[in-house]
Amino acid sequence: MANRPQPKPGILDIAPYVPGRMSAPGVASPVRLASNESPLGASPKAVKSFRATASGLASYPDGSAKALRQAIGSVHGLDAERIVVGAGSDELLQLLARVYLGPGDEGVVSQYGFALYPIAIAGAGGRVAVAPETGFATDIDAVLKAVTDKTRLVFIANPNNPTGSYLSETQMIRLHAGLPADVLLVVDSAYAEYVTADEYEPGIGLVDRSENVVMVRTFSKMGLASLRVGWLYGTPELVDAVNRLRAPFNVSGPAQAAAAAAIGDIGFTRALSEHNEQWRDWLVANLTANWLRVLPSQGNFVLVVFSDEPGLTAEDADKALLAEGLVVRRMEAYGLPNALRISIGPEDAMRKVAEVLNAMGQHG
Repeated sequence: MANRPQPKPGILDIAPYVPGRMSAPGVASPVRLASNESPLGASPKAVKSFRATASGLASYPDGSAKALRQAIGSVHGLDAERIVVGAGSDELLQLLARVYLGPGDEGVVSQYGFALYPIAIAGAGGRVAVAPETGFATDIDAVLKAVTDKTRLVFIANPNNPTGSYLSETQMIRLHAGLPADVLLVVDSAYAEYVTADEYEPGIGLVDRSENVVMVRTFSKMGLASLRVGWLYGTPELVDAVNRLRAPFNVSGPAQAAAAAAIGDIGFTRALSEHNEQWRDWLVANLTANWLRVLPSQGNFVLVVFSDEPGLTAEDADKALLAEGLVVRRMEAYGLPNALRISIGPEDAMRKVAEVLNAMGQHG
């Protein structure tokens, strides 16, 4: 018999989430390009609203986040009663798994999907079913093939992190049409604000036409990563179920106020999107070495696949970038040991990344 409390079976089998590195050895102020943060900081209106809450820190926040839900609903044309706010989209993804999965149930994820999905599924007692990808993109047929009579939910990031690939509205409709009515399709649209591709729809239409779809979004990529605010849009029945497990006062008052201001600052969001499009396209065009493969991306990052040749690997590139104070994301945790994910940052950082990587190719 154990002489101390033991986690329930399966917990210690879960590989913990590994966040992006935040420092570079010997560099006092590194440029962080590992966590897909906003290169323009936060909305000035959000900062002002955050500061204005300082006198109310002794009081509990609105447990229903009504003002924030109404602000989100106003901007996106949604019923605020069908919105749930969470401590980042991470909390909401975990809540969905807890609500709809139990021992013996299965959740389907794409091969290179967001690393939190398997954690959420296994943490709820479910089994993770992995659908292989084709060309670093979600394979709809493979996802549908992975669905069994034990499947209760399917996680799809659109655009996907870390590959940057996306599914068009037509493709998402086909995926949904192939799912049983009792399987929940979780559409994680964390990077929706950055998509420039034609025929993209973040999931609102599917939610409005269906009983088994939920869309999840975040403020983290819009400049509020430190405040941890996310939201979902679903059916009234799903919202009711999630709210029964959601912790009371799960999003702080300052975070609610800042997020409400941020969602209304359309000009700042547009500036973020335009900056991202310009420098995402520039970075892809300027990583011209033939030993690099830069995947097309609809997020605020690119995934770069490196050579197996000594001196030209992802590890070599990571070391070279770190030496210049550029912190990017290693991809071993995603099963991509020879790839780096590089967030789109300020202009000078993008130029330096291209300079370092292209110099490697010239000397390789």
